[in-house]
Amino acid sequence: MAGQSRKWMILVVTIWIQAFTGTNFDFSSYSSSLKSVLGISQVQLNYLATASDLGKVLGWSSGLALMYFPLWVVLFIAAFMGFIGYGIQWLVIRQIISLPYFLMFLLCLLAGCSICWFNTVCFVLCIRNFPANQPLAISLTVSFNGVSAALYNLAADAIDSSSTSLFLILNAVIPLLTSVAALIPILRQPSLDPLPPDGVRRDSLIFLLLNILAVLTGIYLLLFGSTSYDTATARLFLGGAIFLLIFPLFIPGIVYARDWFRRAIHSSIRLEGSGFVLVDVDDLELHKELLTRENSINYGNGSVAQVLNNNDGPTTTLSFRQKSGYQSAGCCGAIVGKNQLAMLGEDHTARALVRRLDFWLYYVAYFCGGTIGLVYSNNLGQIAQSLGQSSNTTTLVTLYSSFSFFGRLLSAAPDYIRAKLYFARTGWLAIALLPTPIAFMLLASSGGSLALHTGTALIGLSSGFIFAAAVSITSELFGPNRVGVNHNIVITNIPIGSLVYGLLAAIVYDSNASSGLSILTFSDSVVCMGRDCYFLTFVWWACISVLGLASSVLLFLRTRHAYDHFEHNRSTQLY
Repeated sequence: MAGQSRKWMILVVTIWIQAFTGTNFDFSSYSSSLKSVLGISQVQLNYLATASDLGKVLGWSSGLALMYFPLWVVLFIAAFMGFIGYGIQWLVIRQIISLPYFLMFLLCLLAGCSICWFNTVCFVLCIRNFPANQPLAISLTVSFNGVSAALYNLAADAIDSSSTSLFLILNAVIPLLTSVAALIPILRQPSLDPLPPDGVRRDSLIFLLLNILAVLTGIYLLLFGSTSYDTATARLFLGGAIFLLIFPLFIPGIVYARDWFRRAIHSSIRLEGSGFVLVDVDDLELHKELLTRENSINYGNGSVAQVLNNNDGPTTTLSFRQKSGYQSAGCCGAIVGKNQLAMLGEDHTARALVRRLDFWLYYVAYFCGGTIGLVYSNNLGQIAQSLGQSSNTTTLVTLYSSFSFFGRLLSAAPDYIRAKLYFARTGWLAIALLPTPIAFMLLASSGGSLALHTGTALIGLSSGFIFAAAVSITSELFGPNRVGVNHNIVITNIPIGSLVYGLLAAIVYDSNASSGLSILTFSDSVVCMGRDCYFLTFVWWACISVLGLASSVLLFLRTRHAYDHFEHNRSTQLY
């Protein structure tokens, strides 16, 4: 029982780590001040944002560190990387010291790398302590990364709402303090005793309650964290937010009272076969074994998903081509039918991965969807400034962050409704990408406040879903045993996209600024004013996101049969 309590304590401190280490979300809150102090162009500011995202490429270094150091040491290395990276930037923006642009680039790179190290620590904690429900644990904790901007906004208002440089010192100090708070639970991790089936189901119910609490936390921060307040009011609302983050500590009490939950609630919520666990490694192995048997029996049939025979009864055909009619000639039919995945969970080496069309469709969908949303958030400060809404920058950053949080939570919804409505995860990915081109078209068509707020919310919702669902999709399509390596390959699109999309936006911005239309000059930097500053950027981003949507639809069509076949095998075993 004590081990169960410590397990939930680990989950709570993991939530804290995620909630206070999404420091890249508030870049737009101080980027204009940073640009003014350094006297740099928009292109140069984009390179600093790219440097922060480039830290994700070095995320593999945290895994290497875990081979030689304990988990708590890696946690504090991440904390001190952020402390140094953001702390020295704060000294620069406060004009206490002066550094060349190249060193500022390295500091942004170091700060971005710290975020990846924190994420690795959180993933390891979830995997070690929740082996049966690790997808739910990862999905829940990663979601809280999206509320960081709202929390930091409240913290900044509670201290000094007029100082944008305050965000940098908060980014430096708060993650370090959070690491100190998480130290004792991490050092006292429980032993890994296997859970019985009813224990797994009870854990799933607790995860459901935690997700409900997370939704309430997100709504609270969206309502009270997206507006600037006076110091006393901000402190009150910050105290409420901290209470909501501490409240999950009462989960051990829920564990002790699990028998009561089973009698009073569990009987009315049917968890058996509900699909709370995503695609478990054991499920994938079972699926591969069943498919191997079918292929040995039905060898030479020519169908990717063979028929399943039940004694002498009728056969159920799961062939994708027969079900959806994709034997038609033409370019689309050839793309959809060529070299399809035969089953989920087959491990791919890095070499095999880059040779698969499915990988490149997935890569393009991520590159043209989630990544473009992240670049939009990096440019929110200048977008708001160009539209004369600088006073709303903090609100917009919090709005994006909060809806990113809701998007991350929604990524787990398909697993909760799996028994009622099963749909391939790649199909959910395509649906999640749909709001992004709509949002950019809305932003291009209107420069009003309503359009800006609506578009920001839609982009945050879409990109948040993609970021959270990506690990599960990578695991399902290309194998759970190599997901660490393969997913690091997938997310190389983030720094590439940050550079390309940010450079595109910066070139359009600077060209409009130099044209002499509505220019304001602060220090040595040039500020572009008016809708034209980002109009062409929004048009280009809308077209690019349509390409990502098309790529995700093709990925869904190519993988749907493998998902259907897997779900049929899983359901057969359950029932």
